[in-house]
Amino acid sequence: MKAIVPLIVGAAIGLSGPAQARTLDAIRSDGVLGLCAHPNSLPFARKAGNPPGFQVELGQALARELGVSLRLDWIITQYQMRSAGCDILLDVIADREAQGETRLRISKPYYRTGVALAVPSSSALTSFKSLNGRTKVGVQVGSVAAMIIGQRHVPTSTFGFESDSLEALSNNEIDAAAVTPTAASYFNLTHPDKAFRILDRDESVADLNWNVAVGMVRPDDALREAIDGALERLRNDGTIDRIYRRYGIVLEAPR
Repeated sequence: MKAIVPLIVGAAIGLSGPAQARTLDAIRSDGVLGLCAHPNSLPFARKAGNPPGFQVELGQALARELGVSLRLDWIITQYQMRSAGCDILLDVIADREAQGETRLRISKPYYRTGVALAVPSSSALTSFKSLNGRTKVGVQVGSVAAMIIGQRHVPTSTFGFESDSLEALSNNEIDAAAVTPTAASYFNLTHPDKAFRILDRDESVADLNWNVAVGMVRPDDALREAIDGALERLRNDGTIDRIYRRYGIVLEAPR
């Protein structure tokens, strides 16, 4: 993904003013559910070509569950979300505090993720705890992971995008990359000759782990309940797992 920080980052997209609420009745009357996504951010979403990204595929599945079609509202910056008029975003952090700036209301979570370490297959590293003063780690600039790893006096190299740090890792410029399992798994799928080991996340560090949910732009209670019900059905019948697996990603159940 080389575009914007994924939408799972809670404050990546904000609202510059109050967005107009769309009720479930209004969505069904119009026959469309609006999804905001970035047009060039695989594996999340892509405007042109196949695959379209797991957010597009999951958005289509949610729309079908609501009995409507999906409208894609493509946005590049945080300031476009309000004018786009979308109803939902996907892969947002399922935490009210994290959504304080976005003012999104969140659904029940549908998977768990966070920050993991991607390392070469030959690496002796086994966990975050095995990092030391001789291991250089790629981190996203301004990220919580950058702060936490830096506090441990581990050398870091900053990058604008997860894909940049993974490319640097593949070129042996760094020893590990602190990235989401989503980014590392998709890299492995698309670069099988350069596949990394993805170390287990450290659940003892709360800020490096989070549940993921649907973010809703000022929904009414009926829409929240409908989205929650649709997610439960799509999780139970394996649809969500199948969608993400097509992008090389194995989901962990939320906690």
